[in-house]
Amino acid sequence: MTPTPAIRPYRPDDRAALDDICIRTAHNGQDSRPVYADPTIFPTIFAAPYVHLEPELAFVLDDGEGEAVGYVLGTADTPRFVEAFRSKWLPLVADRYPEPAGPPRTPDEAMIPLLHEPERMIVPEVAAHPAHLHIDLLPAWQGRGHGRALMRTLLAALHDRGVPAVHLCMVTANTPARAFYDRLGFHEIDVPDPGPVTYLGRTTGELETL
Repeated sequence: MTPTPAIRPYRPDDRAALDDICIRTAHNGQDSRPVYADPTIFPTIFAAPYVHLEPELAFVLDDGEGEAVGYVLGTADTPRFVEAFRSKWLPLVADRYPEPAGPPRTPDEAMIPLLHEPERMIVPEVAAHPAHLHIDLLPAWQGRGHGRALMRTLLAALHDRGVPAVHLCMVTANTPARAFYDRLGFHEIDVPDPGPVTYLGRTTGELETL
């Protein structure tokens, strides 16, 4: 019998798989390993703190045999998450990724400041969208409706908690991701001088449009 993929809540034994998915999709949607000397910086910033601090808002796509091949995760309250990131998460990992002494000289050194500056996540223009999220799927599992299903699952969980809207921050150069978010009803949020990223948001309701 062919295994049936399914979305389920995150489990602690998914942690290694989530790290791997993050690493293999972190460079503008592509594998970060050819570009970064230590690509574990990506899950340390964008995946692990969420399952550590708010595991109830983490869901995975299970390949039907127990292996996570995609995930969606996030926080219901970005300012609260930033405080917990600094007080509870950063002390666990900061020593592994010391801040560069000067201007970044490598791709790795350009990423590390993001770990040490969680307050960057507090952007006044997105305050009406208090939740935020990250979603990633291994390439072989993309384009098959699984991303839409993962997004629906997280939006429903946020809606059930009374969270009205969610935002995300994406690398502008990742045009396939932008097309995906557009199809799911996300709209661009105007943020002055956002650099190489774009902010998108949508309500957590109206799931019938997904």
